[in-house]
Amino acid sequence: MLLHIVARGKIGRSPEADLVDRYLKRIIWPTRVTELPDRGGRMPATEPGTVLIAMDERGEQLASTAFAERLGRWRDDGRREARFLIGAADGLEPADRDAAVLRFAFGAATWPHMLARAMLAEQLWRATSILAGHPYHREG
Repeated sequence: MLLHIVARGKIGRSPEADLVDRYLKRIIWPTRVTELPDRGGRMPATEPGTVLIAMDERGEQLASTAFAERLGRWRDDGRREARFLIGAADGLEPADRDAAVLRFAFGAATWPHMLARAMLAEQLWRATSILAGHPYHREG
């Protein structure tokens, strides 16, 4: 299953970009990052078999193992792509947020959208590691 981060704003060359790259390179699943302008520009068309996840501070907070289980369920259900939507400084467009099957939060705090990418990349790496059977230090 493709793990696809679609984010508004250009991350450029930055410490956050280095973190995103570092974590995505560790993931054994295919990954992709698409950057869109802060405003305007359409989200890429959603193909059949794609599950949309909106990163939203008002969303559901999942422990890493619960997130891994959800990702594994989508994979096992034959989903071809998990597309994670990250808005610009003002968040996501309501239509994009409403189209998501999951609104996922890293807590109630508002995070800078550039840092949210790095946090998401880390959680994707952690989830795929858990699904691959690597020991998770928070269990037991």
